[in-house]
Amino acid sequence: MDGLNKGIRKVEIALRWDPSPAGQPSTDLDLVAAPYLADAPHGEPAYVVHFDSRSPDGTITLDRDSKDGKGFGYDEVMTLELDRLAQRYARVVVGVVIQQHQGLRTFSGVGNAGLRIREGYTVLAEDDFGGVLGATAATVAEFVRDGAGPWEFRAGVQGFEGDPAAFSREMGASRHS
Repeated sequence: MDGLNKGIRKVEIALRWDPSPAGQPSTDLDLVAAPYLADAPHGEPAYVVHFDSRSPDGTITLDRDSKDGKGFGYDEVMTLELDRLAQRYARVVVGVVIQQHQGLRTFSGVGNAGLRIREGYTVLAEDDFGGVLGATAATVAEFVRDGAGPWEFRAGVQGFEGDPAAFSREMGASRHS
């Protein structure tokens, strides 16, 4: 039956958090996605999609962007149309970055943070960042394929401590099991 497996085709990644308490600087989390070429799946990303951008071919889009977590439900939403991504890409890594506008902020200082990854109505993963409370950013999903084969989802939240600009360069390093 493996020949009938279409794999992961179109994914929605949604992020939510509570606004900062009154009088506190706003909390700004951002979804980031980076596709990697088949000949360098752990090298430099081909490009990075984040706030105010989308992929050149329109297969990765940020549908909703929040700078403060105000709103109902999920504050940021990104769509990955993996079934339309060119065959030269073998890996896509998705992360979450906490903007550091007003000094160091980690996931422990973000109220009610949550992540949901789904394909259609099927929830692939959910997380509350409880395992990476001391991190300033985290990888939250990895999608991989072998050649022209189907896309597979690898769940797991891994923390990163450092500058958000460095995270976008380093998020594609080999993930730990």
